[in-house]
Amino acid sequence: MLSARLSVVTAGCLLAMALPGSAWKQDRFIITFWCAPPAIQENLAAVAAEGYNLTWAPAEALDLVEKHGLKALLQDPLINPAVLDTPEGRSKLDELIKRVRNHPALEGYFITDEPGSGAFPGLSRLVAFIRERDPEHLAYINLFPTYATKEQLGVSADAVERAKVGIPTNFAGAGANAEVIAAYRDYLNKFIDIVKPELISYDHYHFLKTGDGCQYFLNLELIREASLRARLPFLNIIQACTIEPSWRLVNKNELRFLIFTTLAYGGRGISYFLYWGPESYGGLYRDGKRTPLAVDVAHLNRTLIKIGNAMLHLESRGVYHTKPLPIGAKPVPPSSPVKLRGKGEYVLGLFGNKRKTTAFMIVNRDYKSGTRAQVELADRCLRIEEFDPLLGTWSERPVDRLMGEMFIDLDPGEGRLFRMVQTP
Repeated sequence: MLSARLSVVTAGCLLAMALPGSAWKQDRFIITFWCAPPAIQENLAAVAAEGYNLTWAPAEALDLVEKHGLKALLQDPLINPAVLDTPEGRSKLDELIKRVRNHPALEGYFITDEPGSGAFPGLSRLVAFIRERDPEHLAYINLFPTYATKEQLGVSADAVERAKVGIPTNFAGAGANAEVIAAYRDYLNKFIDIVKPELISYDHYHFLKTGDGCQYFLNLELIREASLRARLPFLNIIQACTIEPSWRLVNKNELRFLIFTTLAYGGRGISYFLYWGPESYGGLYRDGKRTPLAVDVAHLNRTLIKIGNAMLHLESRGVYHTKPLPIGAKPVPPSSPVKLRGKGEYVLGLFGNKRKTTAFMIVNRDYKSGTRAQVELADRCLRIEEFDPLLGTWSERPVDRLMGEMFIDLDPGEGRLFRMVQTP
């Protein structure tokens, strides 16, 4: 169930805010993919038209990437920790960085996919080498999901036992999944402490032929937790192919579910796995031909970019679920300024600053059926504005002031964003 190795997939995606000593800053919500098409005129024109803003390309294609208004993640064999082991290798990598670092289409450097923690010291050395020479661009590494084994994560049994201390009891299913939580937290903490990344990126593939996976929201919660603790943004790589025999082909509603649940948890970027490949991969393009799912993704991207940018600087304050609680979820607390009543299964994301909630997102957790959410507001005097993801504008949302409630219609897997405005 883990993503294919680099022999199959050759690039990834990014996003982030600057670390101390780094000049790289996120300036837009990132929409990208794995398995980029060959960087030629026709393909890059399609990428831009479909609403993506990041591709990957070799150094010689950066001019063409810029022509289409895109950014690129550079992929080159020299971007490898082993290169630093020889003076010749270091010199070649140094020359590559000098050649590309001032190019306006460059967004970052692709390093690796799904390393175990044993690789972190070498990756730290490479990240530091790149950052010293080019602090304005990202050194990108993608991490394993929660369902990786302890051996894949590179986590010892002793470390897992130590990490079990303090596992939150308010996670649904936390006790039964204590070992998974402990191992993954240890993995994330080592990555942050040793590599000192500029973002946390991970993949998680949820939709199986036999049903849905059980750790999707647990993975989101643990990534969100690490992201907030380290003050790093995070990127979610979501399922859009059938490269693994156990995966089912997702539909538009399931993709919408993956996108909006990521947004509700405070994600700053979406990457689709995968974009370009042979028929056997079951991706968005198969043998160079666009699939109906690629058309659906392009439609979703048109709204994703506007709502993603609107949420770019909203700080996640809490994420809660209505019953039945998935593994890793937390129930809506009595103190929440927003509550959900009646039927339906929802995710509630609260946003604002350290002192106050100023915005919220409600997501229909049911990706098969639409629903009407009954929303109760603790403060009946607040003016509620809703974000229009097609127009990119805010407008006032009618609220029953007597009851302090409003009703929201949601398509399968859809999320809606609102902000709270104090009335004079």
